[in-house]
Amino acid sequence: MQERKPRQIARELALLSLSQLPVNPKKLEKMEQDRLVPTLVLAAVRTLKDEVQDTLDNAAAELQRGNDRLLSSQTRTNDVDTARAMVKEAIEYTQTAINKLAAAVEFPELIQLANQHREVREYARDIILTVNDNRSSIDEQISSALVDWQVARLAHIDRDILRIAVAEMRYLTVPQSVAINEAVELAKRYSEEDSHRFINGVLRRVIEQTKSTVTSDQ
Repeated sequence: MQERKPRQIARELALLSLSQLPVNPKKLEKMEQDRLVPTLVLAAVRTLKDEVQDTLDNAAAELQRGNDRLLSSQTRTNDVDTARAMVKEAIEYTQTAINKLAAAVEFPELIQLANQHREVREYARDIILTVNDNRSSIDEQISSALVDWQVARLAHIDRDILRIAVAEMRYLTVPQSVAINEAVELAKRYSEEDSHRFINGVLRRVIEQTKSTVTSDQ
């Protein structure tokens, strides 16, 4: 694992835990330190498992569609080109799954770092509580920055990456450039091939809209 700072590790742990934690994560506030890390790690492992399985399922489905198209065609150029595109997409899905599996292999070291550094545990908890306490407001801000899309329709990893970045900028006093850069890195590590560009674009629109709101209020 490339050496990372405690807050980078905390973001990763929070990202992978968010979707698996109870609806009311307030229990995290009262949870003792020796129980916090196992709870977050278990949630993170479940998220990775689900993500890898979904990605591999998508790859298998795309390969099957490409195979069906070839078998039903009469070697027409359009059919062959379509099948080739489907196989290419299946390969991209598979590569994404491999990347996620590589992240899972690094989990023992991540767990060790989380146990060793109090800042990792505390900042991961801060992120999770902040996102959940302010979810409606955060989602509204993200939604206003999306173009012809809805927050509910985003892949949940992308949605949670955006939520963490907005929470950091708005509530946790993290510099905007840092929040965006960290979100982009998380997307490269855990999301689809081009998701980091999408994440970057949405967050920059969030900043632009925030500046516009501040200007209009003055």
